Amino acid sequence: MGTRNLEWKIDAACRTVDTSIFFPDTETAAAPALAVCARCPVRGECLDFALETRQNDGIWGGATETERRRLRRTRSRSRAA
Repeated sequence: MGTRNLEWKIDAACRTVDTSIFFPDTETAAAPALAVCARCPVRGECLDFALETRQNDGIWGGATETERRRLRRTRSRSRAA
């Protein structure tokens, strides 16, 4: 995909939502953001972008900060193998 092609953002379900819901104080409070992501047609592209650009904060592509850290580790291990 590459981080320069951001056309997928046009179709993002979150583009008309208050962005503050994507930066909850706790992962437990992430439910509203995750609900938006669940119905998003570009969820995969968003998650790929977040992983490629190492977005450490917030909800991206339906994944919390902790989930993205886990995914990065898993991807890193699979590339090393």
